[in-house]
Amino acid sequence: MFSHLMHVLHHHWIGPSVARRAVPSALAERLARQVAASEACHGGEIRLCVEGGLPASYLWRHLFQRVSMETLARQRAAMMFAKLRVWDTEANNGVLIYVLLAGHHLEIVADRGITRHVPPAEWQVMIDRLSQAFARGQVEQGLTQAVADVGAALERHFPLPPGTVKSNELPNEPVIV
Repeated sequence: MFSHLMHVLHHHWIGPSVARRAVPSALAERLARQVAASEACHGGEIRLCVEGGLPASYLWRHLFQRVSMETLARQRAAMMFAKLRVWDTEANNGVLIYVLLAGHHLEIVADRGITRHVPPAEWQVMIDRLSQAFARGQVEQGLTQAVADVGAALERHFPLPPGTVKSNELPNEPVIV
């Protein structure tokens, strides 16, 4: 019970202010430009979400229902995928890169259009690279590499013909919560 309580307190203390320090406005602008440049080369959409800690409703489930933090992080990533409407693209090829700073949970949630082409092991390699960069304290390098990796997968499977200009279906700016 004590370890569950410590997890809850950790998530409570690591809130949006910590996420904003991890991804300051200058970095958020660079990442938005990188997402826009990537999306100019493929038909997909990329969203980034960096969250300090889980909301109280998730933490209650951990504390009283004994749901693991890993499961809760996965469920939160799926919820943010829906909330940010990453699923709402014409070709069903949106991808969310989700970072939960408390507990160091990383997820890539991809819509069904791209999951038909990219096996889970390939997404895991991307997550592992991001995790290694974060472990070294290289937040910007990790996020930049993750956007590049996801963009490369989308470009392989949803390339834009030369001269094609596509509409931007989702905002490019990272979501910091």
